[in-house]
Amino acid sequence: MVHYILITGGVLSGIGKGVIASSTGQLLRSLGFRVTAIKIDPYINIDAGTMSPFEHGEVFVLDDGGEADLDLGNYERFVDLTLNRDNNITTGKIYKNVIDKEREGKYLGKTVQVVPHIVDEIKEWVHRVGQIPTDGQEKPPDVCVIELGGTVGDIESMPFIEAMRQFQYDKLPNKGKFCLIHVSLIPVIGVVGEQKTKPTQHSVRELRALGLNPDVIVCRSTKPLSEGTKEKIEHFCHVDKDCVVGVHDVSNIYRVPILLCDQGLPSLILRKLKIEEPKTSPISEQWRRLAKHVDEIEGSKSSISEIHIAMVGKYTGLTDSYLSVTKALKHASFRAEVKVVIDWIEAEKLEPKVKGDDSHHEAWETLKKANGILVPGGFGDRGTEGKILAAKYARENKIPYLGICLGMQIAVIEFARSVLGWKEATSEEFDNQSSKKVVIYMPEISKTHMGGTMRLGKRSTLLKNKECLSYRLYGKTEIVERHRHRYEINPEVVAELEAAGLSFVGINADKTGERQEIVEITSHPFFLGVQYHPEFKSRPLRPSPPFLGFILSACNKIDKLDEYINTKTELNGTK
Repeated sequence: MVHYILITGGVLSGIGKGVIASSTGQLLRSLGFRVTAIKIDPYINIDAGTMSPFEHGEVFVLDDGGEADLDLGNYERFVDLTLNRDNNITTGKIYKNVIDKEREGKYLGKTVQVVPHIVDEIKEWVHRVGQIPTDGQEKPPDVCVIELGGTVGDIESMPFIEAMRQFQYDKLPNKGKFCLIHVSLIPVIGVVGEQKTKPTQHSVRELRALGLNPDVIVCRSTKPLSEGTKEKIEHFCHVDKDCVVGVHDVSNIYRVPILLCDQGLPSLILRKLKIEEPKTSPISEQWRRLAKHVDEIEGSKSSISEIHIAMVGKYTGLTDSYLSVTKALKHASFRAEVKVVIDWIEAEKLEPKVKGDDSHHEAWETLKKANGILVPGGFGDRGTEGKILAAKYARENKIPYLGICLGMQIAVIEFARSVLGWKEATSEEFDNQSSKKVVIYMPEISKTHMGGTMRLGKRSTLLKNKECLSYRLYGKTEIVERHRHRYEINPEVVAELEAAGLSFVGINADKTGERQEIVEITSHPFFLGVQYHPEFKSRPLRPSPPFLGFILSACNKIDKLDEYINTKTELNGTK
């Protein structure tokens, strides 16, 4: 039977529940347990697909095409899972299911209400999805980690709190199958530096009033918790002192599972779940080496050489908008043993229309000092001319370039304008009246509905030959990556672009074979554009091939590409 761990948060949002959930999953998997994860988002949107990156950070795309909260990316990277759309529950999904059932007459004329119908739908969803394996095996998982988004006490999360209160009794009749971890904040006020427990006391009291009793309280703080702080929480929050776990600021995110392990969190969880604890260590030596390796590369006293990557985008005001891209760059840097400094450039600042501003000069100076230029995905025409100028600079000055989704389309538009002389070359997304649309709307995509209508999820790409850069990166002719786009390269202009020196080396694997997936320039040290999003499948110990190649090129190690791709790099600095 599956055991469930619920993680709630108090005091404020953004407290780190996602990292705690991911770290918990990592610890249990290291002990040999099979783990899955569910993220509950109380917003009314069906999914994150139509939400602005400024509003909610990046949209994380899953294998089955689900557009999900970025926390699912944390779960996949930390625990090495492959989740699906049902692992992300939203209020919108729950209400839609209930309303659909009501319209179909499945409630037999009853008055449909939040209790019991909405609450029952939540319980059924959690119970069903918790049984689905996400680690590539067939049997149900041993443990399902559930993160409840938002803060305890929020109006929108009340049905989920009530559902979880009922869930532990009517879905899990055998006591000992449910563990509740509450994440709270311990602020420090004034020059004395005293750790204040009152916010946590109020948060736990609110949780208990709603019928949920925390088994473990994880306390976020800037410094390690004092014994006095733990004793106060024990006294006022009705948990044993050893069930108060401190998570203070650490040098890198990979140290969080180690911090939790050193305070005995795996033992606390297994004891509550009445599972015999294995004799193996909850933290693998490989993970400890990873945390140490990251410190050696990114630490303030690190002697490792650094490179600058210019990230030219539209949503640079919120770095979470490109979270998976930044993680993929970091993963590649760990393997390449180089420190990556990401220089954020707002694409509009590169455009001639702001030439008189200091920001224009600063943006160009930043671009020119970069060791590599990356143009990530995005939508809309704002900043596109700046992105085109960035791609032009990279192509003409032999600077390593990686274009993802829109970044690939931008590179093709720039090449068409500069090399073929098609001054009006553009995308149908930016100007549907242009006579030279080198990027067009995909015919099967809806023009009236936005949510869930793009070309989404896992798709196969076939390489046309083995002499291309992409084959060196992947080492195979069929590539499986995740997609999220509405526009594609116009197949009618491919021949002319290739005749001028642009190489389309990858095509879609379905029956049409006309959709261009990868573009390269063979005369350039590293110029790669991909229609898919390789960042979504990058892992700390398995960096994405395009990102690894890009970083190696940026630090002048591209001649050792085969060595880094084909030879497993240990985390103690040896190969």
